[in-house]
Amino acid sequence: MSVPRSIPILERLVAFDTVSRNPNRPLAEWVEAYLRDLGVAVHRLPDESGDWVNLFASIGPTDTPGYVLSGHTDVVPVDDQEWSSDPFRLRVEGGRAFGRGTCDMKGFVACVLAMVPVMLERPLARPLHIALSYDEEVGCRGVRRLIAALDRLCPVKPAGVIVGEPTGMEVVVAHKAKESYRTTVTGTSAHSSLAPKAVNAVEYAAELVLRIRDIGRRMAERGPFDPAFDVPHSTAHVGQIHGGTTLNIVPERCWFDWEFRTLPEVDPAGLVAEVKAHAEEILVPAMRARGPDSAIRFERLTELPAVDIAPDHELTRLVKRLSGRADHKKVAYGTEGGLFRRDGGIPAIVCGPGNIEQAHKPDEYVELAQLAACEAFLERLVVHCRG
Repeated sequence: MSVPRSIPILERLVAFDTVSRNPNRPLAEWVEAYLRDLGVAVHRLPDESGDWVNLFASIGPTDTPGYVLSGHTDVVPVDDQEWSSDPFRLRVEGGRAFGRGTCDMKGFVACVLAMVPVMLERPLARPLHIALSYDEEVGCRGVRRLIAALDRLCPVKPAGVIVGEPTGMEVVVAHKAKESYRTTVTGTSAHSSLAPKAVNAVEYAAELVLRIRDIGRRMAERGPFDPAFDVPHSTAHVGQIHGGTTLNIVPERCWFDWEFRTLPEVDPAGLVAEVKAHAEEILVPAMRARGPDSAIRFERLTELPAVDIAPDHELTRLVKRLSGRADHKKVAYGTEGGLFRRDGGIPAIVCGPGNIEQAHKPDEYVELAQLAACEAFLERLVVHCRG
């Protein structure tokens, strides 16, 4: 097969180390210059520092609904991963393009940018909007600022958002919601020989962890269930826990990170309220009986709504036709699409090149055939938008 037209752009994008802890401004400036050289106006929506930047660009008329092509520019770290080559230098070999972000999701971004000249060849009857965000990997932080400005950026609300996360160019009509928290338990310290007189923060944290586990088991046993999801029920998970200093000191402090991932019809707020109620009504009174200053504090880390679009929705039918597929699926991982749907009031669907199983791993890659399929998908979208 011929080399996809997106490869030179993907090479440039991968070369920017946009791990979320690093500013994405250099990449954003390159993309902005690329688009402006093609005659496309670009809106920059930075954070307060100006170092983390969203970009939004429109091609076509402004008085009719069009489609948003949504991608994020940040990537996950490569720390402690063993790569066969430099993760920030694209390597094309054996029909695959290797590099951090090739799959998640600079491959899609490169395809969109490579197709801009095609979008400009002839006038569009419906506009195409390009939305590039920062900090998706750490809670979809950047896109919230972009969505808040959509009324100004798009005088007419778009007809739909296509989020190009790696789906193998399959059509994803739903993903789960996610809420994650850090819970900090503060007790009282003492020599371990006097343990009954102190408030052991690790022990009370463990009790709350068990409560979260029990909620997860209940959902696995009782549902609700949706067999279209790879994991057909809502889930609970505790991912980190830290507490104590040494064995002979009763630990005064312990914190742990946990999450719920829920089916679209399940309200995660109700599950979180159940955990908080157990802490405040059962655990804290017992703690304060021995240590009046004891406390359990909750800090929300991320909140991401679900995507849930009907299989017969106009946007679903369009994306299926453009991708040449009659089927659809639902996934457990989250995307920015839920925020576009809830906060922007825009229908969202997920379809992009690459396999999610390759994301976040050493030697991350996207198949060249997937990039070519995405380019063909976008070319058919351009034809559709020409009317």
